[in-house]
Amino acid sequence: MAILKIVKYGDPILRQKSQPISEINNDVKQLAEDMLETMYFAHGVGLAAPQIGLSLQICVIDVLPEGKNKPYVFINPKIVSGENKVEQEEGCLSFPKIYEKVKRFDKVQVEYTDLKGNINTVSAEGFFAKACQHEIDHLNGKVFIDYLPDWKRKQVEKEIKRRKKSKTW
Repeated sequence: MAILKIVKYGDPILRQKSQPISEINNDVKQLAEDMLETMYFAHGVGLAAPQIGLSLQICVIDVLPEGKNKPYVFINPKIVSGENKVEQEEGCLSFPKIYEKVKRFDKVQVEYTDLKGNINTVSAEGFFAKACQHEIDHLNGKVFIDYLPDWKRKQVEKEIKRRKKSKTW
C-alpha cells in the first residue's frame, strides 16, 4: 500500500474525461487499496483517479466517521438517476481549504463495476449521494466549482492564483 500524491486544481488531468477500465486485475485492485489509503491519510471522503494523476474510471468513497469504515470502490461508474436537488457546502482534496455551496441531487442511483467484476447499482442519499456525484464528476473532467455562478468561480480561481503566487497552493 502507498500514499499517493494528490494533484491540485490547475493540473490539466482534472479536466480530462477518464478512460474506462476494461479488466479488473491485480494492478486495479492495488490501485484501489492505494487510493483508499491516500483518501484516509488526507482525511477525505472520496478520491478519484484523476486526483492522483491517472486518467482511469475508478473512484473510492467512504463517508462514515473515522474508524467505522465502509469503503466503496466504483469502477466505470455512472449516475443513472437523481432526484431532489439541495444546496450544501462542498470541498475537495484537489482544492485544499476551499469550500463552496453547490446544488446536487439528494438521492442518486449509481451503476458501477466492483473489484470482482460484478455490475452493481447502489442507492445513495444525503452526504453519500453528494460524494458519489462529486467523484463521478472528476471522472468526467468536471470539478465542483463548475457548478458555481461565473462571478463566484472567478473569485475562487483568483484566490487559487493568489495562493500559487505566495506558494501556499
